[in-house]
Amino acid sequence: SGVAWNESQHCRLLAGLVPDQFQMCRRNLEVMPSIIRAALQTKTVCQKTFSDMRWNCSSIQRAPSFGPDLLKGTRESAFVYALAAAAAAHSIAHTCTLGELPHCSCGSLPTEVPGPDFRWGGCGDNLHYGLQLGAAFADSPLTSSKLRPQALKAMHLHNNAVGRQVLSDSLDTKCKCHGVSGSCSVKTCWKGLPDLGEIASDLKSKYLAAIKVTHRLIGPRKQLVPKEVDVRPVTETDLVYLSSSPDYCTPNLHLGSLGTQDRQCNKTSAGSDSCNLMCCGRGYNAYTEEVVERCHCKYHWCCYVVCKKCQQKVERYVCK
Repeated sequence: SGVAWNESQHCRLLAGLVPDQFQMCRRNLEVMPSIIRAALQTKTVCQKTFSDMRWNCSSIQRAPSFGPDLLKGTRESAFVYALAAAAAAHSIAHTCTLGELPHCSCGSLPTEVPGPDFRWGGCGDNLHYGLQLGAAFADSPLTSSKLRPQALKAMHLHNNAVGRQVLSDSLDTKCKCHGVSGSCSVKTCWKGLPDLGEIASDLKSKYLAAIKVTHRLIGPRKQLVPKEVDVRPVTETDLVYLSSSPDYCTPNLHLGSLGTQDRQCNKTSAGSDSCNLMCCGRGYNAYTEEVVERCHCKYHWCCYVVCKKCQQKVERYVCK
């Protein structure tokens, strides 16, 4: 991330690029900081989004050397590919608005008629340019590879597209007020993207409802269709997967499961982070930890808050 990206030879510093990505890097050096930022965000956001689950996305730290949990067409790999594809487009689209890319600028003004209380203006995220370049980079390892099983290739291309569709659907109207003393007599609005965490949250819902599919000949070409006959057809907004995941309860290097021993759990929760679910019924150990927190805060006119620091003991629980 500290590379200047002003010489084509810098592209050799990135591990895991396929030839098409390498050529794209050489032709679009100025875009590479956005791609790298997207990769780092994908790692961070994935782990944060799944911190309360048995599979907590820790294996993504080894990217681009994925482990079995992300190589076998599981629903976890479906989520990671969709998030990475969305992150690439998101990062490029936002960088355009910052004026850091020579071939793009703000997104075009919306064609819809503005309301009576606002006008279109500002600098919207250039989603069109982000999707175009993001897709070219994220999809090229799949479209250029002849080694990958066709079913897995089709799965990843589908999930990449789902990630970008979720990103497109998240484009929303954002506004800024103008007027005397913040009266908001005039509002300037533009179309902007939320942070990547919101996209990941939407994709997590799709991960939980993902459809197990098979790659079958339907008419003249092979398509991804539900493996179970009583499941609804796959749509362009469904995440799909080919292989069932392990339960991630116990370590299994062959399956890519790290287990949940020593993972922190929530004794009072009834969700996926509960000690019963997280620890897979093995039980848990309790320990106390001293933490320093802000306390006795007072508001001073105008306009700051002064707090003291309090030390207290907190009880934590970890899986056996």
